[in-house]
Amino acid sequence: MNEIEAVGAEAAFGQVPERQLISGRPWLFALLIAPAAVTANGVIQGGVLAYILSQSGIGSGEQSHLVSLLALPTTIYFMWSPLTDFLVRRRTWLLIGGLSAGMLMGISLAQNDLRSISTLVLMFLAACFSQLVVSSCGGMMGEFQSVRMRRNAGCFYQGAALGFGALAALVLIPLSDVGRHGLLGLAAGAMIALPALSAFAAPKQEVVGGETFGETWRRIRREFMETFWRWRAIPYTLCMLFPMGSGAAVALITGVAKSYGVNGAHVAWMNGFGGAVLMGAGSLAAALIPVKSRAPVVYLLIGLLNAVALAVTWLGPLRPTTYYLGVTLYLFATGAAYAYFTAVVLEFLGQSGKSGSGRYSIINSLGNVPVLYMIRLDGWGGDKWGPRGLSGADAVVSAAGALILLAYFLRRDEGRKEALSRS
Repeated sequence: MNEIEAVGAEAAFGQVPERQLISGRPWLFALLIAPAAVTANGVIQGGVLAYILSQSGIGSGEQSHLVSLLALPTTIYFMWSPLTDFLVRRRTWLLIGGLSAGMLMGISLAQNDLRSISTLVLMFLAACFSQLVVSSCGGMMGEFQSVRMRRNAGCFYQGAALGFGALAALVLIPLSDVGRHGLLGLAAGAMIALPALSAFAAPKQEVVGGETFGETWRRIRREFMETFWRWRAIPYTLCMLFPMGSGAAVALITGVAKSYGVNGAHVAWMNGFGGAVLMGAGSLAAALIPVKSRAPVVYLLIGLLNAVALAVTWLGPLRPTTYYLGVTLYLFATGAAYAYFTAVVLEFLGQSGKSGSGRYSIINSLGNVPVLYMIRLDGWGGDKWGPRGLSGADAVVSAAGALILLAYFLRRDEGRKEALSRS
């Protein structure tokens, strides 16, 4: 077992010696991820862009096309994210990405016609630059050798990603009503760019350079092989691709709210700013979970709780209290699941090494796959069995996936403990 694999194995079971821990501030990732959160979760996918377009008389159909186009970088960013492993430190790339995204998004929102080709190109580039923030954060979190630091960093990272997205909507949507596009662009640019300055306080990283091209290439190849080309990669990959904790129902459950007797204003609060706060609270609460258990085990248990929360709206009466209780529990559990999804990604990643940002981005992007197919499945369940069918389809499939993988990881841990006791 080489050095990287040994440290990764120790990190997976919480056995990294104190002398090996590196210093760091996990809470800092709440600020480091903010530029990407405001850009993607706030402006593009958080309702700000759609609201501004609607104010200009643009219908929902065209809105959805524009938003889906600008959201594309969040899925394909693994194509350029390896760049953050080279040339300069990852925290420098984060600063470059955040400042560039803020400038480009600020200029875009200051325009009168958001549908113009030039404006859309600027917005798309802003979204691409913001993903350098995501990959840089992933690489920096992978440098933590302490399991506690890694998991806490993931919790703050996910909680802030949701919270800053909600804050952006809360600030920018009212500003758009004023009609002063320059002020709107300035506010958006500042909310994206200013948090990027926290990169100056980011954890210390290894010095770039000192290797020949051949040595660097062999090191990267070894790190990719150690992460992806072994049997242990299969169950971790399945954790990324299985449906539990996907949060897919968040996008559709508002459509069945009327069946539970919930009016539009309450839906807007529950699934808007209030919902983002609940998910952010769930992510931060996950930091309180002890690190004795493997990240996949905790993630899968949270996935089961997530399915139980959906069972409230699946099996409960069609009343407002059922919707409020079920959705509240579901959003909180989804936030916790997102936090531990990041913990699983980091455990899968192992140590960052030279290619941590690129490997993190590849693994993390796999998590978008279940969101897409579960949205389709949930919609099919709602069409076939009515409003309860949406939650029911998600709950059953998610619980089944969680139970299958949970049985594997628990059995694997038991086998490992037996082997250690015999030795």
